[in-house]
Amino acid sequence: MSTKDRGVERPIRVLVAKPGLDGHDVGAKIICRALIDAGMEVIYTGLRKSPAAIASAALEEDVDAVGLSILSGAHLTLSKRVIEELAVLGAGGVPVIVGGNIPKRDFAAMRDLGVAQVFPTSSVFEDVVQYLRDEVSR
Repeated sequence: MSTKDRGVERPIRVLVAKPGLDGHDVGAKIICRALIDAGMEVIYTGLRKSPAAIASAALEEDVDAVGLSILSGAHLTLSKRVIEELAVLGAGGVPVIVGGNIPKRDFAAMRDLGVAQVFPTSSVFEDVVQYLRDEVSR
């Protein structure tokens, strides 16, 4: 539920973002609530953020993970660009998870791009929470 930062326990910090032109944010807001209820700190960037803005916010907020909510069908392109922008800023080690309308046929391609985990629509919230706890504790 927490991570050590300079010897001090603090809650896991997750940035949740809606990249691109997708204007549907109900799912993103629901996952934010689930993460908060699990004791995590959540930074929600809002709608229609560029990959560069998402990476910059992740760095500024010193997050432990980035969660992208993508329903537009541009999950491969947008995930790749966010991961590239994180690397440019020196934050390439921050795990990126992606949720939304992601076809199973794209899961392997997403992982090849550097996505740590994919959570398609209808994933169980506790699975997302547990994954983040496990990933951040490594």
